[in-house]
Amino acid sequence: MKIGKRITALLLAAAIGIVAVGCNKVDGAEKKVKVVRVAHGQNEEHPQHKAMLEFEKYVEEKTNGEIDVQIFPNELLGATSQAVELSQTGAVDLVIAGLGTLEAFNECYTVFNLPYIMDSTEHYHAVMNDEDIMSSVYESTRQSGFVGLTWFDAGVRNIYTTKKAIMEPDDLKGLKIRVQTSPTNVKMLQALGASPTPMSFGEVYTGLQQNVIDGAENNELALINNKHGEVAKHYSYNMHAMLPDILIASTDLLDNKLTEEQAKIVMEAASYANKFEVDLWEDAAAEAKEKAEAMGVQFYYPDIKPFQDKMKNLHAEYTKDENMKAVYDKIREKGDEILAKNASVESEQE
Repeated sequence: MKIGKRITALLLAAAIGIVAVGCNKVDGAEKKVKVVRVAHGQNEEHPQHKAMLEFEKYVEEKTNGEIDVQIFPNELLGATSQAVELSQTGAVDLVIAGLGTLEAFNECYTVFNLPYIMDSTEHYHAVMNDEDIMSSVYESTRQSGFVGLTWFDAGVRNIYTTKKAIMEPDDLKGLKIRVQTSPTNVKMLQALGASPTPMSFGEVYTGLQQNVIDGAENNELALINNKHGEVAKHYSYNMHAMLPDILIASTDLLDNKLTEEQAKIVMEAASYANKFEVDLWEDAAAEAKEKAEAMGVQFYYPDIKPFQDKMKNLHAEYTKDENMKAVYDKIREKGDEILAKNASVESEQE
C-alpha cells in the first residue's frame, strides 16, 4: 500500500469518525445508515479477513442495512497500534489487534503473551472459550476506550530466519529478530540471546530482504500471505507462543453510537466470526506450510525444552503482580485440568 494512500485513509478516518450517517432509500423511503469501519493488518486471503467479511454480512443482514460495515485490511488505516489509538477516540470502530499491542493498555493481556504458558492447542482453545477467564480480560481496557469482543486464532508462533535453522537457543545469539511492540516479546528474545527488533508487521518483508533483521517470529501464514518465505528459508518449530488476536470495539460505538439492539447484533456477529475463523485456521496453516515448502522453505523441529527452560525467570517476574498472577493461575489451572482429563482417558484405554 502506498504511503500517500495510507496517510490519506488515516486522516479521513480521524476526521470524519467511525460512524458516518448517510441515507439509503428502502421501499421509497429514506433511512439513515451508520457506517462502521474495521481495521486489521492482514491481507484479503487471510482467515481473519474472510471472517470479517462474514461479520459484515451478518451485521448488514440482521440490521436490514441500517449499518454499513467497511473493512480496511493491510494496515490501510495505519499500523495496528495506530488503529487501536484511533479506536480510543471513536475514529476507528473495530480493530483486530495482537496481544503485543494490547498489553500496553492492561497487564491482563501480558499474561497470554508469556512464552510457553499454553501446553497445547487444546489448552489454548479451552482458555480462550472460557468466559470465566476472558470476560474480565475483555473488560479490562474499558477505561482506555475499547473492549474485547472475541478472539481469532493466530496459530502457533515460531521463529524463522534468513540465515540458518534455529535448533537451540544458542543459535539465536547475535541475530536481529523482529518482534511485536511488546515488552514481553522483547524480554523473551533477550532471554534466548537474540537481539529483539520491534517493527510494524507491514515492514517485515522489506526488513528481511534488506538484512535490517535476520528473522521474525510468526505462524506459517506469514510465509505465504505476506511473502516472508521468499526471503526467509528456515522455519523452526520452537513453539514459543499460542497467541490469539483480539477483535476490539470502541466503547463509544457500543455505548453511544449504536442502539441497544444494534450493539447486540454486532456482538453476535463477533461470536459468529470467531467460529468461522477458527474453523478456517487449521486448514489455512497446513496449506501455507505446503506452499512454503514448494518455494524452498525448510521446516525444522527442535527440542523445545531448552527454550522453555530459558523462560522460567520471565514467568516468575510477571507473576509478582497480583492481577497478573490471578489470570496466570486460571490459565494454568485449565491446563492442569486438561492434562488430568487426558491422562484419565489414556489410563482407561490401556
